[in-house]
Amino acid sequence: MKVLLKIVIGCFIFLLALALLTITTVDWTPYKETAYYKETLKALDGLTFEGADKEYVLGGWAKANITAETPVNLVAYKPRGPYEYVEDSSFVKAIIIGNDQFKVAFLNYELLIVHPELAKALRAAIKKQQLPVDHVYFTATHTHSGMGGTIPGPVGELAMGGWDESLVSHVTNGTLTAISNALSNMDTVSLRTKRSEAADFVSNRLIASDPIDPYIRQLILEKGNGETCSLMTYSAHATCLSSKFMGLSGDYPYYLSEALEKRHDFAIFAAGAVGSHRPKAPGNDIKSIKQYASSLDSVVINNPIDKIVNGSQIMAARLPLKLRSPHYRISDNLRLRPWLFNWAIGESPAYFDVVRIGNALFISSSGEVSGVFYKAWEEQAEALGLSLFITTFNGGYIGYITPDKYYSGDYYEARDMNFYGPYNGDYFKEIVSDLIDFGANL
Repeated sequence: MKVLLKIVIGCFIFLLALALLTITTVDWTPYKETAYYKETLKALDGLTFEGADKEYVLGGWAKANITAETPVNLVAYKPRGPYEYVEDSSFVKAIIIGNDQFKVAFLNYELLIVHPELAKALRAAIKKQQLPVDHVYFTATHTHSGMGGTIPGPVGELAMGGWDESLVSHVTNGTLTAISNALSNMDTVSLRTKRSEAADFVSNRLIASDPIDPYIRQLILEKGNGETCSLMTYSAHATCLSSKFMGLSGDYPYYLSEALEKRHDFAIFAAGAVGSHRPKAPGNDIKSIKQYASSLDSVVINNPIDKIVNGSQIMAARLPLKLRSPHYRISDNLRLRPWLFNWAIGESPAYFDVVRIGNALFISSSGEVSGVFYKAWEEQAEALGLSLFITTFNGGYIGYITPDKYYSGDYYEARDMNFYGPYNGDYFKEIVSDLIDFGANL
């Protein structure tokens, strides 16, 4: 009996120690009272933009095929194994905008995300190649049927295809090719923006009655010879295809880009404020998503209204964003300790890229920011004479950024994918608003 009691007590002590080692409580300190908030405000106060206004704008574009030479694991949903066939090839696309003194490279990948380690490798390669690019602005289509192999760490290995050095090298070489070719065909361009309402094709996937961001937004570049390029954003997740689909595909963004290229020489789809937003596709097979993409394209075709981009300044900056320690919750008030989260997911830099091109303002987010926030930001920008573009997957990844009221609900985005604790909704609302004001005063 004494031996049994000792075993029970020993097991209890072990489990208690394990719990204390791996679990802690949620930090509910209001964000304005935290050190990280004050650090971010300090960085914002000292934010310096680089760039130039030469009274003209140059633009160039190109793409490169980055489809793996042999099948690699599909990314997202669950471990699915290697793709069984190529439905759509995967591309990296580059648009270079600038002048002879300062150039911004908008890089777009037909991948789920641009992981921080991939972004690090790409920046290093661009620097080593001495390409004349002054600021890199990463975007992704966020396809959930794309290639894995660019996401390291235990969770990355388990469900995201892991880290494949040969594939990363292949993606890097494709990026250098796309940038080099885009630089080589740069010419003077005129710019205009276009906003097309597509509310019938997207919905709030957390609370159906809550607001959505309904617009397809485009920055359109046109060269003197009539060649045009469209950089577009939309808020619907690229999750149309079934999780059982075993082909490699760019999902609806691939087909929407393809449709736009019937009227433009080049098109990029950059995931917008996709948090909380799902596509209202007619089905989850290839035929259905082609139909969905065609419907979105029809919305664009039937909207002839665009606006000329005024001004020729090209300015860019990167704002580091400080956060709470990792907050991966296992209940309403309990979370994994930060060391365990960092081991499983990996530490990620968080920041905003801000680019102003004339009166068009681009802000990229390291979090999947919810489209619920967009209306207020856009109204603020418009009052300041700016056309606003919010994009995600900028080379940092910090999970979802949703309205604070969602945090206490049983929502996947706010529970499983909110990595850094409460009040980030209001925190992001404030900082993005500050960046819009900052951008307007350049």
